[in-house]
Formats: sequence, structure tokens, C-alpha cells
Amino acid sequence: MKSASRLYAVQALYQMEQSGQTVEAVITEFEDYRFGAEYDEGEMIEGDVNLFRQIMDNAVNYQAPIDQMTDRALVAKWPINRIDPTLRALFRAAGAELTQTTTPPKVVITEYVDVARAFFPEGKEAQFVNAVLDHMAREAKPEAFS
Repeated sequence: MKSASRLYAVQALYQMEQSGQTVEAVITEFEDYRFGAEYDEGEMIEGDVNLFRQIMDNAVNYQAPIDQMTDRALVAKWPINRIDPTLRALFRAAGAELTQTTTPPKVVITEYVDVARAFFPEGKEAQFVNAVLDHMAREAKPEAFS
């Protein structure tokens, strides 16, 4: 359920950026229509609503410092505003967990690398996400790597 919540958070943050909706509107939409919904392709997994809300609130409330931390982890020629919007949403969700929760950094990295694989099954994005999140995690929680 936690993995599903992380995937939903990335989708919701992407949707917010693309549509200009408020965090409250997107959270309500996801809780009402996405969590556990059934589609032709199959049933969506129920997510952990509390984790989803926590990630969303923290990603929005701490977006500036999370984006700055992401920028420091990215190559100088690729600031956060130039990367794929799905990856931008992923880094914001992961950054929210790295900086505002007690989830171990290695768990956060593993979970969001899996999310990247779900969105980009053919590409090298998962390796890119792994490298950026490793850098972010070492900045956010260096004690976890000593």
C-alpha cells in the first residue's frame, strides 16, 4: 500500500503542475476516484491515504528547499525546471519523504527507483533517479550513510 501511495503522489504532483489544481483538489480527486478504482486494465491498488497526504502536503509545503536540494544533485546544465515533469514530480515526492519523515533513505531510494521504472520501463531514468536520490539522501540524512 505504501508503494502505491508513492506512485499516486508522483501522479498527483504531476497533475497539479500540469493543471494548476490545488493540493486539496488533487488529494480529494485521488482519494475519491483513484484509490481502489477499477479500470478496464484491472483494479488499482488501495494506497495508504495517510502516507499519500503526508507526501503531498510536504512536497507542496517544502517545494522550494526540495527543489534546491534536487538542483544540487543534478548536473549543472540540467536544473530542475529543465527535466521531465514526471521526474520533477518524483524528486519532489521523494524529497518530501527524505526531509520530512523518518523513512530510512535507502527505502525511499528503492521505492522511488521502482516508481521511475513504472513510468519509464524502457529507459535509463531509473539509474538517473537512483543517482540523484542517492545524492539527495546523503545531503538530507548523512548519518544514515556513515
